[in-house]
Amino acid sequence: MSSLPDKVEMTPLEITSNHEELFFLNLQWFLSALQCSNFNMCVTWRFMYNIGVIGGSTASEKYMSIAHEVGSLLARKKSVVFCGGLGGVMEWVSKGVADNNGIVVGILPGNVATDGNKYLSVRIPTGIGYMRNFLIVRAADALIAIDGSSGTLSEASFAISEGKSVVAIGDLEIDHRKPGDGIFIHASTPIEAVEIAFMEAEKYRSSPEKENLSQ
Repeated sequence: MSSLPDKVEMTPLEITSNHEELFFLNLQWFLSALQCSNFNMCVTWRFMYNIGVIGGSTASEKYMSIAHEVGSLLARKKSVVFCGGLGGVMEWVSKGVADNNGIVVGILPGNVATDGNKYLSVRIPTGIGYMRNFLIVRAADALIAIDGSSGTLSEASFAISEGKSVVAIGDLEIDHRKPGDGIFIHASTPIEAVEIAFMEAEKYRSSPEKENLSQ
């Protein structure tokens, strides 16, 4: 049996609006195959966590560096990263993932795939503007918020209302009180944020509430 190459050079996948429904139906298969190609090993879907990374469309050097490290750590842990696909925190987390041969999916607000940053593995133009934030949340098992303002706050709030936990690096703050809400957790470092996000993703994947929603 021939072995897979250590690394496969791949151009980013671009999904047009006409193909979105078909793409989402086959997303699990596609990401599993891509993970297998990039890392020379096959990982079943149930062990691949989807981690959303949210943050500002502009970022200071401090948060650019943090975003890059978060992306690097997530790629090394072989998660699939979902983000808004544009600039700022999104671009730097994408670069961190790409630099470590990982998979990063950009859920874009506009109609054009080329609007996404150059580090994305997959570009999905939605044409629905800021409403695409909810698609990022729906795709993720847990989220990491890096700095950001009102847009990041809306994504984090929706995630918590969906029972998904948000790990924050920065000054973002949310008070969660309803039964079944996700947890809002502050982390001091990228390593701490990624470790907590993985623990929360595992809890979400194995939760009875999540199983009931999928039926």
